[in-house]
Amino acid sequence: MSSVFVPRERRDGETRVAVVPDTVKRLVKAGLTIRVERGAGEGSRILDEELQEAGAELCDDSAYDQADMVLKVQPPTLEECDRLPEGSILVSLAWPASNHDIVEKLRDRKVSWLAMDLVPRISRAQSMDALSSQATVAGYKAVLLAASHLPKLCPLMMTAAGTLRPAKVVVFGAGVAGLSAIATAKRLGCIVEATDVRMAVKEQVESLGGRFIEVPGASDMEDEGGYAKEQTPEFLAAQREEVKKRVAEADMVITTALIPGRPAPVLVDDDMVRSMPTGGVIVDLAVETGGNCTLSERGEIVEREGVTIIGLPDLPTTVPMHASELFAKNVLALSKLFTGEGGALDRAFEDEVLAGCLLVHGGEVRHEPTAKALSGEGATAS
Repeated sequence: MSSVFVPRERRDGETRVAVVPDTVKRLVKAGLTIRVERGAGEGSRILDEELQEAGAELCDDSAYDQADMVLKVQPPTLEECDRLPEGSILVSLAWPASNHDIVEKLRDRKVSWLAMDLVPRISRAQSMDALSSQATVAGYKAVLLAASHLPKLCPLMMTAAGTLRPAKVVVFGAGVAGLSAIATAKRLGCIVEATDVRMAVKEQVESLGGRFIEVPGASDMEDEGGYAKEQTPEFLAAQREEVKKRVAEADMVITTALIPGRPAPVLVDDDMVRSMPTGGVIVDLAVETGGNCTLSERGEIVEREGVTIIGLPDLPTTVPMHASELFAKNVLALSKLFTGEGGALDRAFEDEVLAGCLLVHGGEVRHEPTAKALSGEGATAS
């Protein structure tokens, strides 16, 4: 019977946990021994007793020493890397482009690292796609944050004292986070417009009640994985021209545009911020990779040109109960691919999903972009 350890998250501000009572039950049923460090679920409002009742054994961090597999949300610290036994399996987010030292450390310790942020975006892996599940939470929370800082109401209201017009929202990027933001804004009664470089998302935007802002040249801006390609300066200029008049009338702007492995594209410049109505709000979900707005500041809520700009990272950590539940289910679905009868762990990782997210294994870096970046070939890990 293989032993699984779930430690408390060490990263400041991280409130999520990699298991919830329901997934503990399922992992135990699969034949695994689940050990959870005391207090691991506190940030998600999950009591130790709830995890224990689900079948987990409560322990301290000495359980690292006996772990065949470790489940985490964030990448391990360098200190935690030293605790992972040789040949063990780590399942967590990795962000390899920003964590070369950790990748090298786990490579040298011959740990097998399955990165939740590298799960291939294919149909059969949807239940394991942690980026999508967490983006859903982030898009939802972004709209609520914007609405809470907006000095006006969101929906159309007809009162005895007069009619209040609905708030106008512009969403940059119609990926998972953007679509979640569109749906949430519509539920609040807002008028929503969205822009994206991928024409394929137009139908999805409109199905949620949003208006798609079309930009000439957008049809060829999607890569094979469904992500937006890096845009040319010419296209970005055309996009800004097309949407700036909408931004000038917008009460709320939600920016979600990301390019894997590269700095976030600048979509809202100083002039566009100045054009917004006084009291307007911008939420920049791309702030961790440079930001889509030139005036956003990571970790800060600032007022510039009469506009409130919210640059808070890791919004899923502000909704930890459901964010943890979704992440834990992603982890459970992935673990099923290499867990056999009696809890035996298959370390071959031959399944295409496992092969796609296998960052480090057998003393080697298996993720090609990361391997090239570490060898100095100039590639950037995604």
